[in-house]
This record gives sequence, structure tokens and C-alpha cells, in this order.
Amino acid sequence: MASTTNAFSLSLSSKSNTNLSSDSNPKLNKPLNLTLRGSGSGSCELSLGRLALSRSSQLSRRVCPNATRVMDQSVGEKSSAAPTIVEVDLGNRSYPIYIGSGLLDQHELLQKHVHGKKVLVVTNTTIAPLYLDKVVDALTRGNPNVSVENVILPDGEKYKNMETLMKVFNKAIESRLDRRCTFVALGGGVIGDMCGFAAASFLRGVNFIQIPTTVMAQVDSSVGGKTGINHPLGKNLIGAFFQPQCVLVDTDTLDTLPDRELASGLAEVIKYGLIRDAKFFEWQEKNMEKLMARDPYALAYAIKRSCENKAEVVSLDEKESGLRATLNLGHTFGHAIETGFGYGEWLHGEAVAAGTVMAVDMSYRLGWIDSSIVKRVNDILLRAKLPTAPPETMTVEMFKSVMAVDKKVADGLLRLILLKGPLGNCVFTGEYDRKALVDTLAAFCKS
Repeated sequence: MASTTNAFSLSLSSKSNTNLSSDSNPKLNKPLNLTLRGSGSGSCELSLGRLALSRSSQLSRRVCPNATRVMDQSVGEKSSAAPTIVEVDLGNRSYPIYIGSGLLDQHELLQKHVHGKKVLVVTNTTIAPLYLDKVVDALTRGNPNVSVENVILPDGEKYKNMETLMKVFNKAIESRLDRRCTFVALGGGVIGDMCGFAAASFLRGVNFIQIPTTVMAQVDSSVGGKTGINHPLGKNLIGAFFQPQCVLVDTDTLDTLPDRELASGLAEVIKYGLIRDAKFFEWQEKNMEKLMARDPYALAYAIKRSCENKAEVVSLDEKESGLRATLNLGHTFGHAIETGFGYGEWLHGEAVAAGTVMAVDMSYRLGWIDSSIVKRVNDILLRAKLPTAPPETMTVEMFKSVMAVDKKVADGLLRLILLKGPLGNCVFTGEYDRKALVDTLAAFCKS
């Protein structure tokens, strides 16, 4: 770990010329300029505004959260009606996110995204007894030419590793699946990440479908093509960008979700409001009790709005060259908590919640936000029954050593997502006073 600590120390003690910042709330009718400066003398400027304008006719119809009325909760009726569809616009790799109640009973939604005759459903020991038979029925009803295999993995973040991933490959090879097969991820974020990575790797890439069954997966991890596994030294360090054929969000699956998992997923919902959608955050402040009580209209609207925000960002920056990194507010601190405290000890959203408070604290120390935002963030997380500080066992050195190998480190410089300006605005940058980071770590850790 000596080398990783040195990398972090460099980011604390020296100011690099490397800077990558982005406006976190791009408007489709205004150009967004993203400046990329390397460690050398050269620099380049990427105008995301031109990209947005070239797609404006598509995005205005498919994904335009800023034009969506915040109080419109038409999605969420408890019936097997036509789903709400949010499109992730990636050219010839675009795909739909289906959102609604009873979607697993609408077999045509899944079947039209299966191109071959063989399917492998990847799920876990918790979800299999609840929904595996229903998914198999949806894949095969009136479709006798399709055969479905399944692999049931142990449940939990601590199993998101290479050993568990090999169980998926073993089943795929034993079943003699070919390049026209389809993998189906049935479960939460861990299953989605591992199934997606397996699909990206097996035979150098096969189709896959996401069926997320947790709030966390429905609003965030199933959308955008990030796949991977953990390493003992850091979370999600091994993986690939690999987009699904579709994402099917059946909100009825949340009926069996434990309360702790529900709250964990709301951390990602809150994130969208903080970084780019102030009206959505204000809606959350008014409706948090409804979300915690599993009001179907409120939950379905929160999922829809979150997917719209995520889809727009992914459409503009698929491979996280700048703008998409802003979706990781609180994640650098949060991933350090998950790694240092032990995978699975805290849920991902719980760690992100504490990490968000730390990122907001640092933003305030830098003078980039006012105290009212700090208070609002703490208040809403407490109402969501989420932690607002890391575990007491986390030390400053533990944070430093893990953050030094974070995926957002570039040339020894730790870049962070921080709030800046009015609510709904943030930056992804390595240009900040290192003392603010040191002070934030000291304020939240005993040693």
C-alpha cells in the first residue's frame, strides 16, 4: 500500500495542471464547453453543446428532464398498462428503459430483445425464489424455440469478485451458449454489474438485458453500461463499459425489497437532485415520507425522473470523460468506506450517503456553497434513514490509501465531484485547496 499512499500524498501536496471540469446541468439548447487539459503544454476543448444540438430533436422527445413537470406522476399506477419508456440515446446502440407495474407479465417486452435461441438468467439466492420462474415464463411463453438456463449466485457485495464471476462463465460454457445468446441480469446492482461484465467478456461480447429489482439498480446501476467486479484494494476497479439491450423496471419487484435496501437506493435518487436537478430535489423534500412509505406513485415518479437524468448524461458522455463523472457525487468517499470497512458491511447507498455529506462539507469549506445546502442535505438524508457520517472505525489513513487508487485519480491527482454554486450544480475537478480535503477527513475521522 506504500505506492498508493504516495499517490494520494502527491495529490495533497502538489497542484497539478491537470483539470477536468464540467457543468453538471447541461441544457440542450445551450452549448456546453468542456475543457480537457493534460499534464503537458497542450489542451483541447470539447463542445458538448454541438453534440446535444445535433441530437436535440431526438432528446427532446426521449430524454429531457428539464422539460418534464416535476409533479407529473402519471407513471406508477398499479396495473399492467403500457410502460413509460425512457430512451438512452447512443446512436445504433440506443436502448429503452421500460418503467411500470406488472411488466414481467408482459412477455413481449423481454422477448423482442432476445435475438438467439438460448438465454442465461443470472440471479441470486434471494431473488431466485421470488422472480426466477416469472422471468423464465416471460421469456418462453408462446416462444418454444427459446431455452433458458440459470445460474444462482450467493447474495451480497462481498461476493462481487472473480471467484463468483467464474460461476457465470462455467454455466455458460457448460450450457454451450453461443454468440447469439442473451444474458439476463435479475437482481440488484451486484448481479447487474457481474452479469454485464460476464456478457461483455464471454465470447468477447454477447447481448444482455437488465431486470433490476432494487431501487439502487432501478435508478442508477442498471442504466449506462457500467459493469464490473471489486478487487480487495478497491471497488469496481475491474470491469467494462457494455450497454444492455434494454432495462426492464417492474416496480412491483419493490414490494419484496427490505426497508434498508429501499433507503439505500434513495441515496442515488437524492444525488440527482443535488448535482443537476434542483426541482427534483425540492420534490424529494416534499415527498420523502411518501417514498419511505412505498407510495407507488411517488416511487414510480422518482424512478422515472432519475432514469431521465441518468439517460441524458450517459447519452452525452458514455465513457465518463467528464460530464458522467459528476454522477459519482459522494462515491469517492463512499467507495473508500465500502473498501475500508469491508464489502457488504454497509450497503452501497449507505456509504454513498455518508460520502455525500463529506463531499458537501468539503464544498462548504472551499466556499463553493452556502450553509443552507449543507443543512438541507443532512436533513433529507436523515429523513431517508441514511447515515451522515462514516463508521467510527474509518481513519484518515484508511481514506487516503483507498482514495489513492480511485478510478478518478489521474497522474497522481485525486479529482472529486463537489457542489459549486446554487443547488443543482457541481464540478468534477482536481483544482481545489488540498487543505479543505485534509480538514474534511479530520472532521469525520477520530484519527
